[in-house]
Amino acid sequence: MGLSRLAALHGVATSFSPSAGVSEPVPETTVVAVLGALGVDATTPEAVRGALAAAESAARTRLLPDTLVVWSGDPLPPALTGLPPGTELAVRLEESAEETEPARMRVPSGGPDPAEPGSTWWTGPPLGVHRLTAHAPGREPQDCTLVVAPARVPQPPDRTHGFLVQLYSLLSARSWGMGDLGDLADLASWSGRRLGAGFVQVNPLHAAVPGEPTDPSPYRPSSRRFPDPVHLRVESVPEYGHVADPVALDTLRRKGAELREAVLDKGALIDRDAVWSLKRQALDLVLAVPLTPGRHAAYCDFLAAQGRALEDHALWCALAEVHGPDWHGWPEELRDPRSDATARARAELLDRVDHHCRLAWLTAGQLADAQRAAREAGMPVGVVHDLAVGVHPGGADTWAQQDAFAHGMSVGAPPDAFNARGQDWGLPPWRPDALAASGYAPYRGLLRGILAHAGALRIDHVMGLFRLWWVPEGRPPTEGTYVSHDAEAMLAVLVLEAHRAGTVVVGEDLGTVEPGVREALARRGVLGTSVLWFERDWAGDERPLAPERWRRDCLATATTHDLPSTAARLTGDHVTLRHRLGLLTRPLDEELREDGADTAEWLALLTRLGLLPGGGALPGAGALPDGGADEEAAVQAVHRFLLRTPARMTGIWLPDTVGDRRPQNLPGTWDQYPNWRLPVADAEGVPVTLEQLAASPRLHRLMDVLRAPHEPGEVRLP
Repeated sequence: MGLSRLAALHGVATSFSPSAGVSEPVPETTVVAVLGALGVDATTPEAVRGALAAAESAARTRLLPDTLVVWSGDPLPPALTGLPPGTELAVRLEESAEETEPARMRVPSGGPDPAEPGSTWWTGPPLGVHRLTAHAPGREPQDCTLVVAPARVPQPPDRTHGFLVQLYSLLSARSWGMGDLGDLADLASWSGRRLGAGFVQVNPLHAAVPGEPTDPSPYRPSSRRFPDPVHLRVESVPEYGHVADPVALDTLRRKGAELREAVLDKGALIDRDAVWSLKRQALDLVLAVPLTPGRHAAYCDFLAAQGRALEDHALWCALAEVHGPDWHGWPEELRDPRSDATARARAELLDRVDHHCRLAWLTAGQLADAQRAAREAGMPVGVVHDLAVGVHPGGADTWAQQDAFAHGMSVGAPPDAFNARGQDWGLPPWRPDALAASGYAPYRGLLRGILAHAGALRIDHVMGLFRLWWVPEGRPPTEGTYVSHDAEAMLAVLVLEAHRAGTVVVGEDLGTVEPGVREALARRGVLGTSVLWFERDWAGDERPLAPERWRRDCLATATTHDLPSTAARLTGDHVTLRHRLGLLTRPLDEELREDGADTAEWLALLTRLGLLPGGGALPGAGALPDGGADEEAAVQAVHRFLLRTPARMTGIWLPDTVGDRRPQNLPGTWDQYPNWRLPVADAEGVPVTLEQLAASPRLHRLMDVLRAPHEPGEVRLP
């Protein structure tokens, strides 16, 4: 009982539920290891008793929790209304200088009246993350972090649609072998002006871990705080036209064109390393051009705004050039970002540090240009950026913020009905206690950085705001456990920063979701994610969910980057692909039958609703005997269905517009499949450029469906 109580006090689960009504115990060794990563010694019974006594004593004597959240318009939390009469409160505001006199309040002698939320004594501080000190009569003063947040994040229009795309996969006639921020701006401008699109959602553009070969996954970055300069459109940098050696620059540009042609015309995969090699050389030439006085002033403003976070990131990049991309293998004295040796290295590498700061500035500028192009094209939302769930263990963020991460731990997912082995994503988690102790500074900085040039933010695995599955190093994912965050504080900081930036927030809430999470997110205006093939009446007959029964506050899509394209789903191609790669656990015929039955149910519903004229079977689906409908018509019908739902945002997977049948990522594979390296292509697998997409008859036929008048939820099942 002692270990269980100690674990509960630190948010560590001692059991979990892989499915409804089932509870599985967590190995005691896992609980001990996770507590150790949180700085709590539980290795012996004596250590457990000592840690438990200390934790319970601290809990009894605390006037306030580590973090206190006050929501605008809500009653004051019990932690405030339950303070002893006469308690003095001092609030040091977020933006105030240390010497500024804090705002002061006193709890009434008769105690606060819960029915009168702050009307007589609580002087509500402005929105922000402040420091609150409570001094009760006869007790020592105690501090806590005070988060004052608006009630909800900004909301999108009642109905809007837009494209979902992996940016690297979208090549234009000007790309250097992979899509870039110039292509993003062009896609947003064209689709907003010509197609009435309201947003463009892209993959995470976080800084990758350098080196060759680079991990192509955008979901395992070196840093989530800063973007990757590989996405720069080199020709759009203002200094490009003033390079001292234009011949060398033109040679690099032609080599970039050769990379593009190899992908588009010769069947080559997207080679991020080759692209970056050329861009790095070109940017070396461009960055040698002195900045004009106005540009230099803007750069200095950027440096001042980013502060130590950018300096640390740039220093890590400079050190990685010398010592390799995993800081754990650096000389010991450089593994500490605050050591004397690191300070000396900072001075010695000053030119390279400035170089990487300049790259971050240029990339931020082109991100801003893309969002500006989207809004000028009439998009009510604009660019939707993606926040990965974590970072590479050897990257810049874990080096610069070592105290904030749990060492020897990795984030993953527990075993469930779909994956009996669980998952280990190889991403170290943040320590909830360290975040709270810092006033959530790393989290706030991350959000401010990514929201600065976003119209909306998609949060991958948004359930991680509440809890994450931690896997101790060297153990299988089945031997992990859940560790809880202060969900109220994490959500309040998110809502606060989104409010400040004026951005919509979309949470990817697919898979196992703890009870109450979706409701808590919805209350604060965070949209969910609904994918057509997963929307069934799981609590009832498990049949496809009628459109009017879908939730309104969501981004509705037919697929995602981790799922088959709609054409592949409809034809069964995704099953045969997994069979060829040896990923199936059952015979192919059995898998095809089950998949075909699932598809047939959806096609039958689409037909009954009048969305798929003629009905019919598709190759590979094998479910409806009376043929007629082809694959393109079925793709259109799927999107007609999405428009019948009340979903506020409808996302169209850009490859679906031209019939691409290949997934961008096939979970469960590494080198067996070219994950994250495929260009957008047509139904025959021929790459399609942005210019060809803009002229594609098939794309325009699908977009005509989305522009047609419709009334969400107007059709009822017979």
